[in-house]
Amino acid sequence: MRIAEKIDDEPMKPIRLALLATLILSSPARAADKPSKTSSAPPPAFTWAGLHIGLNAGGAIPIASGGTLEAGSGFTSRAFDLAAPDRDRAGASFGAQIGYDWQSGPLVYGLETDLNFLGLRRASTGIFAAPAAYQPLGITAYGLTSDENGNYFASIRGRLGYAFDRSLIYATGGVAAGGWRGASNLVFYDAGPLGLFFAPISTSSRMKYAIGGGIEQALDDHVSARLEYLYVNQQSQNRVFDNNFSFQFGARQRSEAHVLRLGLNYRFDPQEEARGDEAKSDGDKKSEDKTSARGDDSASDDAQAKKRGHKKAKAAEKAKEEEKKNENGEEIYSFHGQTTAVVQGYPKFPALYSGTHSFPPKGLADAGSTSNLFMGVRLWKGAAVYLNPEVDLGYGLANSVGAASYVNGAVAKVGRAAPYMRFQRYFLRQIIGLNGGEKVDDPDTGSFNEVLESTQNQLSGKVDKDRLILTIGKFSVPDIFDDNKYAHDPTTGFLNFGVNTLGAFDYAADSWGYTYGAALEWKQDWWTARGGLFQLSQIPNGPSIEPQIGRQFMGVAEFEARYDLFEQPGVIKFLAFADNGNLAKVQDAIDFAYLTGNFPPDVNNPWVRKRHVKVGGGINVQQQLSKEIGFFLRASMSDGRFETVDYTDIDRSLSTGFTAAGALWGRDKDEIGGAMVFSGLAGPRVSYFGLGGTSVYIGDGRLSYAGEKVLETYYKYNVRDGVELTLDYQFIGNPAHNAARGPINVFGLRLHAQF
Repeated sequence: MRIAEKIDDEPMKPIRLALLATLILSSPARAADKPSKTSSAPPPAFTWAGLHIGLNAGGAIPIASGGTLEAGSGFTSRAFDLAAPDRDRAGASFGAQIGYDWQSGPLVYGLETDLNFLGLRRASTGIFAAPAAYQPLGITAYGLTSDENGNYFASIRGRLGYAFDRSLIYATGGVAAGGWRGASNLVFYDAGPLGLFFAPISTSSRMKYAIGGGIEQALDDHVSARLEYLYVNQQSQNRVFDNNFSFQFGARQRSEAHVLRLGLNYRFDPQEEARGDEAKSDGDKKSEDKTSARGDDSASDDAQAKKRGHKKAKAAEKAKEEEKKNENGEEIYSFHGQTTAVVQGYPKFPALYSGTHSFPPKGLADAGSTSNLFMGVRLWKGAAVYLNPEVDLGYGLANSVGAASYVNGAVAKVGRAAPYMRFQRYFLRQIIGLNGGEKVDDPDTGSFNEVLESTQNQLSGKVDKDRLILTIGKFSVPDIFDDNKYAHDPTTGFLNFGVNTLGAFDYAADSWGYTYGAALEWKQDWWTARGGLFQLSQIPNGPSIEPQIGRQFMGVAEFEARYDLFEQPGVIKFLAFADNGNLAKVQDAIDFAYLTGNFPPDVNNPWVRKRHVKVGGGINVQQQLSKEIGFFLRASMSDGRFETVDYTDIDRSLSTGFTAAGALWGRDKDEIGGAMVFSGLAGPRVSYFGLGGTSVYIGDGRLSYAGEKVLETYYKYNVRDGVELTLDYQFIGNPAHNAARGPINVFGLRLHAQF
């Protein structure tokens, strides 16, 4: 999702209520008892609201995690079960946390995410005596080797507590990640090839969670210390040991622990706000004294008190926003969040045949959601670091297969029945101004600087219009490239992949759409040039990113020109990319299938994957037609001789459409959109799918080729500020480029909320 630069007002933040100093009303008869003007006021109450960041360290005790390698297919009796020894032990835990709290009176509530080392897991490695059932086979021992590299846990947790001024007691709980078991080998000695078993990294389809509580004490206005207990439940880890000869063992191991840790937090909200509120309350007291002198009744006093409370709340909100800024008026930190839930379904449609990557023709409905936190902290002039943890739940329609222009970009492609979390983005961004410091503050020019809005992954503040922007870390390629104001973000606009991006832009990404890389942007008056290098996935469309820098990578460049057409602003972008990695040439996969007689052809065959370079590019246009109506167009093409690397199964694509703001019909924050996508395949890929091949999103077992066509329209209804409900409809003709199936009518409902 591209984080656009805006110049609108900053959205409202949660209001923090500071405790007011006691108002002492004195009658003329007790004037002598009044404190003097020079008497000191009581100290203000401590406030827990705001961003905090810190470190933690402690210890952890594992819950017994040994298990059994259960004899599965190919075995005749459970007597062939093997022991998986428990080697876990108590160990150290240390890490870092960042979070945000709100406060209402003594109640404190907030969100926090953390990443921690957890030194408990030990590999079940060694040589062990075989059970008696193996003795007749001449097998007396077996060996286990394991790569235990899952010694960490991360979490996104809610916090709810009660504050006693500078002391806070709280409970916490949420979704966790980590605890997986590494790839393992099982060897039966003197058994030859039959005795070699392998198990991949463990998986768990159930929710992993952390729950606990603690006590936190403020040491001064910026620093607090805590003692915290967490029960970290990473559920049983399931794996299958396979020897490729129809013999299997199933393994289940637990990954759970008790964690006790000390933490130290730096709190970005100083206590001057409370002092400022106290000073304001003194001013309000003087007004109240004047009112009493005029002889107003109690009803008038209540009205005045209500008015004072409203003024103080607004003053507290303004003070809160100001305290987040430094002496240059730049935002020191930002904290935002969003959650998007999508339900999609379609009725029965005609299909002459179906394959493993087809929409089931009898009708289907699926639901899924993504929830993100967006946290940023300014480091030095022009630099900030950002962190985006994400919780995913549910499935895309048909588990994210069935159409080349896939129907849902708002839900993770990796579907699971239980919520799971990942750190999808963590990156550093450095902005370097090119206009010169003396021009930035010149009130007469107005063209040398602009103010960035506080929004997701962007800190507010004044920057030079002409500037360099360096982004390095883990993020998504479309965060920087191929942006379009009218079609880019599936959480708020169009849902279809082919509408929101250049359809043939086969950009580097893991299965969730993110990767490691660096991008440099050079922005001038009417143009911007961008370039970037990004790591490809380790295996095309795989869940893991290539670990060695430069071994498999993508280069991408984009030139953007801004113009006015009939006094309406427009943008045109030209993009080119090249994927350099171990890729399969589709014709090689076909030739291998004919040579060996193994059909269907398979691009995942390691024998046909070699070093290749896949190139492509496209044009991206956005044009404002009026203040309320915008038009977009994208056209793209890529080298169809090669397999899909990490994105869509499209070799050429054309998409166009419009959006219209609700101001046209008296609903300012509503929106309507309509778009069309036309996509196709190159000749080698038509042959590949015609022989029953499969790819990332499509593979019907056969193919009656025809270009895929998609029509999408939506109406977005603004429920309230920050909450939107969208009704979406997509018509898919020739789904998966196949004239023998469809058309399909896909109906969707999306709920989106953000702060």
